[in-house]
Amino acid sequence: MCRTLEPDPGHAGVGTGNATLPFSPFSSASRAWTPPAYRPGVKASGRLLGGRAAAVLFQTLFGLLAALAVWQLAVLALRPPPYMLPAPASVAEVLWRRRDLLLCEGTTTAAEALLGLLAGTAAGALAGLGTVGWPRLGALAWPVLLVLQSLPVFALAPLLVLWFGFGMASKVAMSAIVIFFPVASFLADGLRRTDPDLLDATALTEATHWRAIRHVRLPLAMPAFVSGLRVAAPLAPLGAVIGEWVGASGGLGFLMIQANARLQTDLMFACLALLAAMTLLLRAAVDAIAPRLVPWAPETSPLPSRS
Repeated sequence: MCRTLEPDPGHAGVGTGNATLPFSPFSSASRAWTPPAYRPGVKASGRLLGGRAAAVLFQTLFGLLAALAVWQLAVLALRPPPYMLPAPASVAEVLWRRRDLLLCEGTTTAAEALLGLLAGTAAGALAGLGTVGWPRLGALAWPVLLVLQSLPVFALAPLLVLWFGFGMASKVAMSAIVIFFPVASFLADGLRRTDPDLLDATALTEATHWRAIRHVRLPLAMPAFVSGLRVAAPLAPLGAVIGEWVGASGGLGFLMIQANARLQTDLMFACLALLAAMTLLLRAAVDAIAPRLVPWAPETSPLPSRS
């Protein structure tokens, strides 16, 4: 209990009429097929990926330092009262002095965000598969999902607190709702954008509808799924905090409400700093697992600009 405030075109395919499949999962040829990322000559370079990660880390740190410099200059130039805009040094001092309280409440919010991310990703993936797997069901369900997505999350949060109580369940549900639609939308879009030639070639085999989705559509749609996950994952703490603002007994959102009532703006900024750190860590985690989710579709480095 926390203390209260005080595809590869060069690969020979399996011929089916006028179309050519990069592989056929329904024949003996599939046993010899290996994803492009595992073939010699097209495997992603670990040194390239490590250099890209270092570049992203450097850019992130540079952006944070630039934001802190602008913040400090604004405090020096405008001299606002501390309850309106505290100095970065004051926020850092609060982060250290109240580290036990912030760690306790931050752990609560992080757990809610992670559980919401897992639940929202699973539900979004099932919804994306369902809308494409059962087109008639998708035609009926997708407009309903669009309407639900258009509703303000602040309007849903009181209902979730009423249904699930003031505990963790309502915050996990709120975070899952925020995660759900980007994952479902990106995956469904990726499944619908399969090359028509591949679908025509698959129709000439003994593949059923669901086997075609599993072996052809889904692998080709996984990069779109990862893109949706990249968009959705940083939103997980946002959903959890919105739920805590409406009604909670712990978490960073609950702590921010208490700090705001006492004009402890430096503590509010400390909570925001922890939320920003959670967002960056979630995005970094998705970027780290992306090559393992889609090893057959490695990312390429951008082409150098020509002068």
